[in-house]
Amino acid sequence: MKLSIIIVSYNVKHYLAQCLTSIWRSDEKDVEVFVVDNASKDDSIGFLRKSFPEREYPLLHLIESKKNLGFGKANNLALKQATGDYILFLNPDTVLTEHTLSDCLRFATTHPEIGCLGVRMLKDAGGFAFESRRGLPTPWVSFCKMTGLATLFPKSRIFGKYYMRYQDEKSAQEIDIVSGAFMMMSQQAARETEGFDEQFFMYGEDIDLSYRALKCGYKNFYLPTEILHYKGESTQKNSYRYVHVFYEAMLIFFRKHFPATSLLITLPVYAAIYGQAALTLLRQQAKSLGRFLYPRRRAAELSAVFVGEGADAAKLSTWAETWSLRLCTASDFSSLPPADVLILSTASYTYSEMLQAVARFSHRYQLGIFHPHRNSLILPGDVYTATL
Repeated sequence: MKLSIIIVSYNVKHYLAQCLTSIWRSDEKDVEVFVVDNASKDDSIGFLRKSFPEREYPLLHLIESKKNLGFGKANNLALKQATGDYILFLNPDTVLTEHTLSDCLRFATTHPEIGCLGVRMLKDAGGFAFESRRGLPTPWVSFCKMTGLATLFPKSRIFGKYYMRYQDEKSAQEIDIVSGAFMMMSQQAARETEGFDEQFFMYGEDIDLSYRALKCGYKNFYLPTEILHYKGESTQKNSYRYVHVFYEAMLIFFRKHFPATSLLITLPVYAAIYGQAALTLLRQQAKSLGRFLYPRRRAAELSAVFVGEGADAAKLSTWAETWSLRLCTASDFSSLPPADVLILSTASYTYSEMLQAVARFSHRYQLGIFHPHRNSLILPGDVYTATL
């Protein structure tokens, strides 16, 4: 087996099914997939068994956990069973193009020194996701990130190293930290680093594993082949739990890898971390109070343009009112009207063509992917389904 893909999922069955569909449409076929379900409450396992029956997808292995193991522990559980020469840790809220896997495997086989390999991730409106590549969060880099210096001077090699925006995002390059949303490793590197550190529950594991790969003598790389990442669909980033777990993970990393750093350096970093956490919580409380005092009226209909014709256009037009979509159609991309969402069908476009389209109209539209065989429309943050 050339590649083992490991996906940890929690309550995102429709995004997960879309991710799996993009894997099966890949031009790389020597692939096995492990899905570890972290005690989802949306019947993810039942939905997957119905959508991807074992007789048709014998290389899809479903692992059902009775409790939420956390990201790292769940990945390690599948890693013990993986047989591929290469391992890919993949988020369920991602979409691969048809050539993503072959591009990465081709690069990896010609660079045996690779520890972790990441890719160019696009956000749902076509923009570049800065977390596609990162610098090592040393005390100084962490301080710049937490205090906003990295935001003020994003192209600075002194203040902006966290997101490395001073480097060309469309060129392959050596980096420090690879995102856990798409992290490819050789089987050897994954075994030598012993996988994820399970004391991290949900955040920081990718930073820690990337750094340990560097410590083992490997090199981490960024490859500008593209994927789509609906960042945040597998986590609720506006909750207290997110704030607590995220900043606690940063502290775990800091204590683990920089235990002997001078207090003159560490104290400002700790102050910045706790200060940022406190500010985030205050903002959340203020928003909650505002929603209570000034409740919003019913949300306006979402406007969408569907590029296509025939049966798919007819289906969407029929369901648009039920889904509260103000829908119009276009036969091609030459003269698209203003809208919130650009909808493309998997029956008419490859995933590569979809990503090219949303990148072409970057920040003008969010991408909606219509799956006619499932009668589902997947948007950032929303999933619409219909029963015939």
